Amino acid sequence: MGESTNAYASTHPGGASQEAADAAITDDFELAGVPDSFQRLWTPYRMAYIKAGQDQVKDEESCPFCAGPTRSDEDSLIIHRGKTAYVILNLFPYNPGHLLICPYRHVPDYTDITAEETAEMAALAQKAMRVLRHVSRPTGFNLGMNQGVTGGAGIAAHLHQHVVPRWAGDGNFFPIIAETKAIPATLGDIRVDLAAGWAELD
Repeated sequence: MGESTNAYASTHPGGASQEAADAAITDDFELAGVPDSFQRLWTPYRMAYIKAGQDQVKDEESCPFCAGPTRSDEDSLIIHRGKTAYVILNLFPYNPGHLLICPYRHVPDYTDITAEETAEMAALAQKAMRVLRHVSRPTGFNLGMNQGVTGGAGIAAHLHQHVVPRWAGDGNFFPIIAETKAIPATLGDIRVDLAAGWAELD
């Protein structure tokens, strides 16, 4: 591409000056996918879930985060039940051990929860990190809340916080090229290990 640009610049009237003008207003940021200082957890396979998920939750009766606590911990993949919030495995995980912290109340926004709920969710996030370190030795974490459909929330109607364990090299070509994520254990086995780890640290 450089050769053709130079050929154009040398043979086309004004080409060299146009090239210089372009260079003056062009930064050195490269195309998406070129390595830079950011670590990205590419999960294109989740887009179908994000797009379809909103229509599946009409009210509290159809909300999986409201239904979860009504079933057994094993059936719902619940790790811990607190007073105002609980910890559950993500059914569509970014990585093994991807946890969600949910208030029991069916509220959509972080500003909707009480001070007590806020404090317990924060404490559960800290405990979740300790348990994950104890059980599976991650070297990093992503924590966050996707607010609203445009914010990327898979289920925007019920607030939930993500706790995603990270390991060096966990973002490989599988999810990027093959749209496949390798999860080396069943969700049931992961739940058993994390629930046991939670009890140990209690």
